[in-house]
Order: sequence, then C-alpha cells, then structure tokens
Amino acid sequence: MESTQRPELPEKPHFQCEIPMRWGDMDALGHLNNTLYLRYCEEARFLWLSAAGVKMKPDSYPVVVTVGCTFLRPVVYPATVRLDCYAVEPGRSSFMAYFRMFTNDEPNKPCAEAHSKVVWLGADGKSRPLPDTVRAWFD
Repeated sequence: MESTQRPELPEKPHFQCEIPMRWGDMDALGHLNNTLYLRYCEEARFLWLSAAGVKMKPDSYPVVVTVGCTFLRPVVYPATVRLDCYAVEPGRSSFMAYFRMFTNDEPNKPCAEAHSKVVWLGADGKSRPLPDTVRAWFD
C-alpha cells in the first residue's frame, strides 16, 4: 500500500490555475461535491501538461493509477478554486502530482490537498519513460 503522507513540496508550485465553481458543482448540502475536487485536479493536470508543451498521442500518454484527497474545509458557491500543482518523486515512467487547493475568499488557507500517481504509457499499454518535457521538471 502506498503512503498518503505528503512529501516535502518545492517552495513554488510547478503550475497554478484557477477554476470557477459552477452552480451545479454543489451537493445537496450546498457545498462543492467531494467528487468535483478530483475533477478539478484532473482539469488542472491537463492544463499543466498543455502549458508545459506536453503532447498526448496514442503512443505516449499519461494515466492516473492512484488518487486521494483530504478535505480541509468546505467550499461554497460562489467560489473560484486555485490549484497549486507540484510534481515530485520521479521514477522512470511515473511521478506523483500533488495539488493544494485554495479559494478566492481565503487564498492562504487550503480547502483540500490531493495527490495522484501519474504513469506514462505507450501504444502497447505498457509503461514507457517520461517525456523529456516532463523529466525536465525534476532537473
């Protein structure tokens, strides 16, 4: 079983983005539905890869093999969620992505922390080395 303890993160995130909460993102209790935190991380991950110039092709693409989230405080509408994204623990074909989430009304108080293990695959469905553009994050 993998540890869910967060490693030491760099001082500055590798990438940041903001995602506005939609009215329909709320659950019956009036706050951001717990499944949407992971959806926001997914969106941030692909914005991050795109901004880094990482091309996804049928013979080279990332998949998530592990995911987790710790909810620290509720997010209520209207809100904009800022995601600070970090890449750590590089392997031959994988890395851990960590996300710290904040809201516009409390920009220094995290509302959640999430993580996912990202593995790079080839057309055969087997792991392949991380693309050079991703590997450069760790140099």
